[in-house]
Amino acid sequence: MPDKSTRKLHFVTRFLALAALAAIFALSSARAAEEEKVTLNFVNADIVSVIKAVGGHTGKNFILDPRVTGTVNIVSEKPVPKDLLYPMLLSVLRTQGYAAVESGAFVKIVPEAEGKTGASPVGEAAAKVPGDRIVTRVFLLQNESAMQLVAVLRPLVTANNFVAAYPNNNAIVITDYAENVRRIESIIRSIDQPTGGDVQVIRLQHASAVDVAQTIKGVVPETNANPASPGAPAKAAISIDPRTNSLLVRGDNPGLLGRIKALATSLDTPGAGAGNIHVVYLRNAEAAKIAETLRALVSGGEAARTNAAQPTTTPAPTSGNQSPGAAMSAPAAVAAPSSIIQAYTPTNSIIITAPEPVYRSLRAVIDQLDTRRAQVYVEALIVEVSTGIASEFGVQWQSARNVGGDQSVFGGTNFNTGVAGGLGTNIINAAIDPRTLGGGLNLGLINGTLRIPGTDIEVLNLQVLARALEADSGANVLSTPNVLTLDNEEARIIVGQNVPFITGSYTPSSGSATNPFQTIERKDIGLTLKVTPQVAESGTVKLKIFQEVSSVTREAQLVRSADIITNKRSLESTVLVDDGQIVVLGGLIQDDQQAGIDKVPLLGDLPWIGSLFKYETRNRKRTNLMVFLRPVVLRDDKAAAALTSDRYEYIRNQQRGMDLPANVLLPPVKATELPPMDTTKGKPLVPN
Repeated sequence: MPDKSTRKLHFVTRFLALAALAAIFALSSARAAEEEKVTLNFVNADIVSVIKAVGGHTGKNFILDPRVTGTVNIVSEKPVPKDLLYPMLLSVLRTQGYAAVESGAFVKIVPEAEGKTGASPVGEAAAKVPGDRIVTRVFLLQNESAMQLVAVLRPLVTANNFVAAYPNNNAIVITDYAENVRRIESIIRSIDQPTGGDVQVIRLQHASAVDVAQTIKGVVPETNANPASPGAPAKAAISIDPRTNSLLVRGDNPGLLGRIKALATSLDTPGAGAGNIHVVYLRNAEAAKIAETLRALVSGGEAARTNAAQPTTTPAPTSGNQSPGAAMSAPAAVAAPSSIIQAYTPTNSIIITAPEPVYRSLRAVIDQLDTRRAQVYVEALIVEVSTGIASEFGVQWQSARNVGGDQSVFGGTNFNTGVAGGLGTNIINAAIDPRTLGGGLNLGLINGTLRIPGTDIEVLNLQVLARALEADSGANVLSTPNVLTLDNEEARIIVGQNVPFITGSYTPSSGSATNPFQTIERKDIGLTLKVTPQVAESGTVKLKIFQEVSSVTREAQLVRSADIITNKRSLESTVLVDDGQIVVLGGLIQDDQQAGIDKVPLLGDLPWIGSLFKYETRNRKRTNLMVFLRPVVLRDDKAAAALTSDRYEYIRNQQRGMDLPANVLLPPVKATELPPMDTTKGKPLVPN
């Protein structure tokens, strides 16, 4: 058994051996770590060469955009680990206006403006990315408005990158470098905090909560938004609870809340008497209609109370002091005094004389009815596409000769068919006056003149008349009448002419002292649109529509009629349409085909030669008419102002297109143009 000194020697030997191994391992690790470091010294080096060098040390594959050019400077006094080469390259690229977009096994180097459209990390993966890589983050706000916060964050985002608000779920989308997005995230968390304002309930006993709230808002400016800071909330908010006749006040300043509470308490005093007179000024509704509605409510309530106050008769038990059939009356309730409600239209106000409880109830009803009514912009589209094809071909001939004296011999064909209804198409009319010939190709043979027996009239001896005509016509008419009206109010627009129609005439007999005359009735010819919209809370619009399109026919002079002929297309309907949607109201698809042939019996049926003894016409007309409608609900003044501005700029653009350029002989002429829209109050729409 080894002694104690021997064991001690073995322990020392083992310790020295382990120490030597540890030193050797540490030395090798230090040498390996030293070998993993790289000394960087790039002065005015080509950026492409630098990227290649980094790729050689890191093993990454780069795809360079052709626009990636320039020189860079990277100087390090001491060696840096290889793990820092790629982050350093990203920082260098950022200073040069380029960005790296990782896509699978490759890294694309592109201009910074296009980096936001690349396959950058999104969501939770983007939150873990360090350095100067481009990422996309979505922040859902819980308390603040995304639209207002974007204006604060936009200067903090790199110029070529992206920040926007998505109002539907109150979110902010940011595409920027990871470190910058992380800094913006901390700013968003600091701002998106719940408001620490307290809410107090002030219950009123005598005065109306609606009147008190309006009075406080008129004398305490902190309860109204500051016009100099659009979008900024008021320092104190006041809401009304009509059910309990209470005020709900919220604010961050305890002193301001105390002032509002003290003012409301001082205003909550009993009236001068049971029949107080109150004047309520309306903002949107019509005083006459509101007063009529309130009178109906009050009269219905008072009628119910009167019926309850009538004495009721019940049979009483007989006793020695009462005879059978005697009655006993129940105690009668005392009817409440009547209320007086009167409208004063010059100031659009209502005068109410009623007890305080009744007035408070009526005041709450008035506040709910006196709201801004929605407007409806109705755009109708009337599209009419019509085509017409007409053709005619025929040969007419005649032979006439004066045989002497008052006798003539003639014979031939005379056809009165044609698109023009015979006017200028037959040979006899052409012989009398060649100027009446209809359109198309006319070929004739004239052999001198003929004198009509018994007259001094001479006509051309037209022996042959051949006519050929082919006509194509087309029309594409688009009408878009637009009208803006209030909810449940009828609007009407008429665009056209006022055409006179003869309804009667008088021709006096010879020798009469009465002058001849005609009676005329004027009617509107053109486009008429009448619409009454009714907006539902769900966004649907019920439309009562009457639409008429009328015109004077172009063939009025060619058709035998007593007076002017008009075309008329009308539609009357009630439809239900979603806000902003297009609905078809009706249409007409008409195909009119006509054909006619005049011929000489037997001769007109002969092959080939029969064409010399007949006149053939063909006419086809196809009409397509469709009526569409689109209502757009305008619920506030901003929507109405946006629509007006859009239509105003449309007219201005149309005016710019009316400019006449200069030519060799004439100078240019600039069309009259409306000035830019200025909504400043007090300024004229068109300056002098």
